[in-house]
Amino acid sequence: MEIEYKKRLIKFNEKEYSCSTSVAMELIGGKWKSVILIYLLNGKKRYNELYKLISTITERTLSLQLKQLEQDGLIVRKVYTKKPPLRVEYELTAFGESLRPVLLAIAEWGTYVIAEKGEVIA
Repeated sequence: MEIEYKKRLIKFNEKEYSCSTSVAMELIGGKWKSVILIYLLNGKKRYNELYKLISTITERTLSLQLKQLEQDGLIVRKVYTKKPPLRVEYELTAFGESLRPVLLAIAEWGTYVIAEKGEVIA
């Protein structure tokens, strides 16, 4: 796929951008969104499962990031109330699933960076 680099203006979610990369980063950028999404690639997860998997995130941040990802249509939140206790699960939407090759490529590159310049400590 060849990307055409020229001056342009893009409107997305009532904001203006100059590049399609900026639009993508609006959806998955930041410290936590891609991490949450990579864990959801393997299927549904409950809030506490995600919280335990992402050991350095705060509960407030996880909650805010999940709400943003849901608003952007990348994940869906399902609440089960039939029998107590209340159960909430998160999973990728079809739109979120379209990120699979991107997220896997980022994860693969991250693994390369760790091998070259970092270390796994736990």
